[in-house]
Amino acid sequence: MKGKWIEIKVITSPDAIEMVSGIFYSLDVKGVAIEDPNDILQKLNTPSWDYVDMNLYEYGDKAAVVKGYFSDEDNIDEILKYINERLEELKSDGFDIGEGKILVNQVYEEDWATSWKKYYKVTKLGKRIVVKPRWEEYTPEDNEIVIELDPGMAFGTGTHETTILCLELLEKYLKGGETVFDIGTGSGILAIASSKFGAEKVVGVDIDEVAVDAARENVEYNNIGNVEIRHGNLTDVLTEKADIVVANIIADIIINMTSSIKNFIKQEGLFIVSGIIQDRKNDVLKELENNNLKIIEIKEMGEWVGIVSKPE
Repeated sequence: MKGKWIEIKVITSPDAIEMVSGIFYSLDVKGVAIEDPNDILQKLNTPSWDYVDMNLYEYGDKAAVVKGYFSDEDNIDEILKYINERLEELKSDGFDIGEGKILVNQVYEEDWATSWKKYYKVTKLGKRIVVKPRWEEYTPEDNEIVIELDPGMAFGTGTHETTILCLELLEKYLKGGETVFDIGTGSGILAIASSKFGAEKVVGVDIDEVAVDAARENVEYNNIGNVEIRHGNLTDVLTEKADIVVANIIADIIINMTSSIKNFIKQEGLFIVSGIIQDRKNDVLKELENNNLKIIEIKEMGEWVGIVSKPE
């Protein structure tokens, strides 16, 4: 999907990132990017999962930016009206959404890609994983697992804390020979990593066509034959069960899928989730426990939480 995009930015507060992201995900968004001031120093030294907006500070050092990308054929006026209504609802409910300002810009995919690629370099994650942009050169050391990526406009270059949490948990719990489902696969990094950790079969699922295209290209580029990328919702495209289901998405989506997730996990299987900010940790834990999923491990990194559970 090349060409022209409409970028809608919401200037908000770090605490409202997840809620504002949820507004975008409730629309036919083609991609979402986030700029969090809590991560900006890390981004300047260790490139992160989205293009680093070097103008972030013009919104104030406490502001966060959530950006959604839409087709120029979408009804942008209706989308803007919807976003504004949802932001007003959040304010009425007492949430701190910061400035709550909405900005609209027209971008071209080629320009967007060129802008962020200069910040995206070879990065080692966890004990063995090295994420290497396709255009960079790197000679792996002993025992290192190299994943080559070009995320395009899909979520997931791998260097955000939520992805690192999932990678570390997958590395710990994958023993070899398992079936893994990666829900909200983005660039496909967790699906590819699962294969490289020894999974026998991996299925990545994403509702975002841009992500599906990027993930399929990355799977092919890494020369992996046991990873399949499917387009659609969880229940629409999966009928079998996995040994491990991993989901690096926002807390609200994790909560919504929890009631049905056991239909896709084997009895002794695991549900690994991240993308959960600290303030939502207890909400997710409560929902998991209410649906008879036993908590195995809670792992934290910065403001983010990863949780491992299993059917009781």
